[in-house]
Amino acid sequence: MSRLSPKRRHNTPARIFAVPAMIALTSLIGLIAALLGDGVLDVVSWVGLAVPVVMIGWAMVKRR
Repeated sequence: MSRLSPKRRHNTPARIFAVPAMIALTSLIGLIAALLGDGVLDVVSWVGLAVPVVMIGWAMVKRR
């Protein structure tokens, strides 16, 4: 008997790479904002660079 559930979804490349792509895009936006200006762009860069760190920390805690 198979251990896999018949209702289990297949992992497509879009499902596998969606979160890593979002982390990369958020980091890229944060880095570009940090290079381009001051003021509001500083806040955008802080958020853009903090979100990936928080997401990775959350994933590590959830996995335990």
